[in-house]
Amino acid sequence: MDMQQPHTVVLHPTGTTPGDVLAVARHRARVELAPDAVAALERARATVDALAAKPEPVYGVSTGFGALASRHIGTELRAQLQRNIVRSHAAGMGPRVEREVVRALMFLRLKTVCSGHTGVRPEVARTMADVLNAGITPVVHEYGSLGCSGDLAPLSHCALTLMGEGDAEGPDGSVRPAGELLAEHGIAPVELREKEGLALLNGTDGMLGMLLMALADLRTLYRSADVTAAMTLEALLGTDKVLRPELHAIRPQPGQAVAAANMAAVLKGSGLVGHFQAGEAPRVQDAYSVRCAPQVAGAGRDTLAHAERVAENELAAAVDNPVVLPDGRVESNGNFHGAPVAYVLDFLAIAAADLGSIAERRTDRLLDRNRSHGLPAFLADDAGVDSGLMIAQYTQAALVSEMKRLAVPASADSIPSSAMQEDHVSMGWSAARKLRTAVENLTRIVAVEMYAATRAVELREGLTPAPATRAVIDAARAAGVQGPGPDRYLAPDLAAAEAFVRSGALVAAAETVTGPLG
Repeated sequence: MDMQQPHTVVLHPTGTTPGDVLAVARHRARVELAPDAVAALERARATVDALAAKPEPVYGVSTGFGALASRHIGTELRAQLQRNIVRSHAAGMGPRVEREVVRALMFLRLKTVCSGHTGVRPEVARTMADVLNAGITPVVHEYGSLGCSGDLAPLSHCALTLMGEGDAEGPDGSVRPAGELLAEHGIAPVELREKEGLALLNGTDGMLGMLLMALADLRTLYRSADVTAAMTLEALLGTDKVLRPELHAIRPQPGQAVAAANMAAVLKGSGLVGHFQAGEAPRVQDAYSVRCAPQVAGAGRDTLAHAERVAENELAAAVDNPVVLPDGRVESNGNFHGAPVAYVLDFLAIAAADLGSIAERRTDRLLDRNRSHGLPAFLADDAGVDSGLMIAQYTQAALVSEMKRLAVPASADSIPSSAMQEDHVSMGWSAARKLRTAVENLTRIVAVEMYAATRAVELREGLTPAPATRAVIDAARAAGVQGPGPDRYLAPDLAAAEAFVRSGALVAAAETVTGPLG
């Protein structure tokens, strides 16, 4: 992980940007509170303090929580109440989630705290920033969120660290008691007051953070898939006529036009395209997996655009229950329900599965001598003695099969909790977790197509590939992705191809010729 500190992110009451979330989550950018954020915190806290002093019960300030909200809590027990909600709700189980996910979770909760709608004191917000800046990452577990009342258990584990309790990972990667890590960095544990425990737990921050990171990764993967689809078309001696802009103008789906333009840019100057009517098996048109690549990748792009709009709206939100309104009222609400985020997380998993599926079909076509138009079986050096890429396609197919299972929507499920008080939930955290796996799998699927397509192009002796394809091949070989030849231990080659795609090097190599791809 890149742990450089490229810049400082300054939080204001108005929210933050996807780039800021990625900078904090993945690159450990520093976090500071703007003066207007501190002022908003102070105003909201004054409202909570005034309500706490009144005899009437106010949810989250002087009552219990969830199904226990009917009990009025006296002033002498309120600090204990806030500590207890954090301790009892830090009930996650299973393996730890990734550091970048936890940092996004913490930062996005701090973003909402700084909105001035939660009633948290400025010193608590500063401690949250201090923990992020020190590189201390709470231990958060895979299971514990139903995606309604927010990501309760994951956020509780983060709040526990602020209290100096539980376990956390230090900047060196070792897991130790949180109190020790805070002390080493000169951070005093917080003593929670009215409403603060609840305010630290009640948000969609985990699922939103994972959505934002998935969107960033998928943007690169969709451009990567355009490049690999173009190279496969080229290796199969297909036609680029189907990429002409006038064909896509009469079906004005914006993503489709972008994908077609990207493929056309990669294929510009190719000496391989246009031979589809030559040889022993002339074609009138290419197979769907080749010909319809822009339509599938384009639909995925449009899905990304919709998901980005939802994410931007959620970034501008202040999700808490109850919330402090500008006129001084403190009101209960249902904004913690993760349905808007959960739906697009599931939608993206469906789009990613389809992109992986069509990429695998193209790869299989490259390996089948009956459909590859003159390429050796499995792109083997000496077919029969060598198996070539036969089992690489098995691996790709296994990944695609899992992608289809991961495309089953989590948000279509709901399971009641809290004695039926919380009787409908979003399962957005689960949707986000499976999308992360889907993105990882899609990276590997695209890498296998890239590996096969580059080999296939090189086996077309006597024909000159497009300059962009040549640039990709040269960059891949320089990165350790080997070319045609006798059978060898294949896993290292596939790992190198995966790293080449994941890093963005595939797109960067093509863009040295094409310029920026859409």
